[in-house]
Amino acid sequence: MTFNDDAQLDTSGVSRGGGGGRGLAIGGGGGLLGLVALVLYMLMGGNPADVQQPPASQSERQAESAGSGDLAAKCRTGADANRDPECRVVATRNSVQSYWRAKLPEASGGKVQWQDTEMVLYQGQTRSACGDASNEIGPFYCPLDKKVYMDAAFFRILEQQFGSSGGPLAQEYVVAHEFGHALQDQLGLLERAQQDPKGPESGAVRVELMADCFAGMWAKGAVETKDANGRTFMEPLTEADVRDALSAAESVGDDHIQKQARGRVSPESFTHGTSEQRQRWFMRGYETGDLNQCNTLQARDL
Repeated sequence: MTFNDDAQLDTSGVSRGGGGGRGLAIGGGGGLLGLVALVLYMLMGGNPADVQQPPASQSERQAESAGSGDLAAKCRTGADANRDPECRVVATRNSVQSYWRAKLPEASGGKVQWQDTEMVLYQGQTRSACGDASNEIGPFYCPLDKKVYMDAAFFRILEQQFGSSGGPLAQEYVVAHEFGHALQDQLGLLERAQQDPKGPESGAVRVELMADCFAGMWAKGAVETKDANGRTFMEPLTEADVRDALSAAESVGDDHIQKQARGRVSPESFTHGTSEQRQRWFMRGYETGDLNQCNTLQARDL
């Protein structure tokens, strides 16, 4: 999905994480499996003190501040988002939040308002309230500090090691999915993952498929989202865009990851759903645009 060149980007609420860390090493799908382990540990009531790192040093805080200024300088318009992966992440966050600001009150009869969610856009490795963030873990939403963590370099891993297409909506789907977890947190649904953390019908799988459905809802409505000046963020979707999103959903299915990592599939350890399920629930959101249709917690057939 392409951004309109003249759309104005807003980098407020996006900060830089510290650099360094362990680089891009990720073997056999271990990064996404590591993400599952970390986030589910926190959702299952794990003690944050066990995984939290020492507070950032003064030099690290200065680096984060300087990095935020760098984002504001390079990520100004939709044209920047179309050529730079980090700016595409920023622009997608803008569009996703614009969508939920309008959609959530409408869907809830005015009872629920979207709460803007901060993002940490880092390179290499940084700290979160849920522990270290790195590409060995992957993008995630941390419910302890209410922030989305992402390194745009992860998109190369998704493409080169997991077989996703490199199209824009394949990348934007990942961002929209993580903000779907922020929405679940705001609705009080995210904790369902801790009640039933693994298995093909588990709460964890249901929570992940719901976030995929939310991402599909955004993809369908993104063309109507607007910047602060009233300009639309996105150009209309094409069939190729949808195929890109489905390619990304396929690449992060439990069965696909497990087969790459171990050579076999173990449904009893599923935490995110199969490739087919992730694609199907994305399309459910895309085709219906209905929040109620994304209620995987009550679905008989996942």
